[in-house]
Amino acid sequence: MPQPEWPDGSAPLSARIYAVVRLIPPGQVATYGQVARIVGSCTARKVGYAMAAAPDDVPWQRVVNAQGKVSPRANPWGAELQRQRLADEGIVFDATGRMDLARVRWPGPFAL
Repeated sequence: MPQPEWPDGSAPLSARIYAVVRLIPPGQVATYGQVARIVGSCTARKVGYAMAAAPDDVPWQRVVNAQGKVSPRANPWGAELQRQRLADEGIVFDATGRMDLARVRWPGPFAL
């Protein structure tokens, strides 16, 4: 499995976040906190800010909150777009808008 690359830690935080998010395969998700822990010296909030400004080649839709839900946004169309993109990848939401994290959570880049 590919590993994020920033051997000397000199890459900007956003670049490190994007490197991790690019590893999440279609049909799987990671939480903001999970990405933050993988990146190191980061918070879930910083991951959220980075996802809000992500370039087109970053699958930002694959990062969700710890409840297994799409986080609300100032523009409601953004949350709806995220749900639609995830649904297109096979993610199923229950009536409360929650996905089964036990089933769809990405194990991370260091999983065996």
